[in-house]
Amino acid sequence: MTKEEVLNRLEALSNPEKVVFKAKKFGVQTASKTLGIYQKDLKLLAKEIGKNTELGIALFDTEIYEARILCSKICKPKEVTEKMMDTWVETFDTWEICDSFCMELFKFSPYAIEKAFAWSDREEEFVKRAGIVLMAVYGFADKNAENAVFESFFPVLIHEAQDDRIYVKKAVSWALRNIGKRNSDLREKVMRVADEIAAETSDSARWIAKDVLRELKKENVKSLDYPREIYRA
Repeated sequence: MTKEEVLNRLEALSNPEKVVFKAKKFGVQTASKTLGIYQKDLKLLAKEIGKNTELGIALFDTEIYEARILCSKICKPKEVTEKMMDTWVETFDTWEICDSFCMELFKFSPYAIEKAFAWSDREEEFVKRAGIVLMAVYGFADKNAENAVFESFFPVLIHEAQDDRIYVKKAVSWALRNIGKRNSDLREKVMRVADEIAAETSDSARWIAKDVLRELKKENVKSLDYPREIYRA
């Protein structure tokens, strides 16, 4: 499928009412040109296209919001360079596009951990969120990663728990909850981290700690038991 064919398909799927709906219900307001297409429809189109990094780059360069999300779904992680990652993350202006790139593409990159630390140290809200979201989702890309990898994220998450911006604090909570559900040992360590965060004076830190502990203390909380050769041996 060519770029022009994909753009024609996107135009056919566009719906201005969905632009308004997503802005009101999900807070998705972007400065880019947006067509109003739901993720489920973009996933179907991405499946039809298949993996094609060259096409993905061309779609990203159109500056159309949904074309950029589609880019995150069709690029091959090993064909996306570090420079491309750093360039693309600078354009993120909604949680949706940030999370789409991190979950669908960046978490599989050989630069994922490096960028998790580098971006989480940045001031821009959605660049910082991208770094923290990588900490939240990296465990699904590397199911055999040692606990030490995730424990190395704790100092960053403790520090960023002071940031009261909504898309940062929600990402911190998400990262801690995901790490805590990886296995029983990390669950105990995350709850101790949450207790440490709860002792902070900021509203965001207390909100994060409460959110994390509420989920991880549930009797029926599901553990992924990764790495399974250790936790399901």
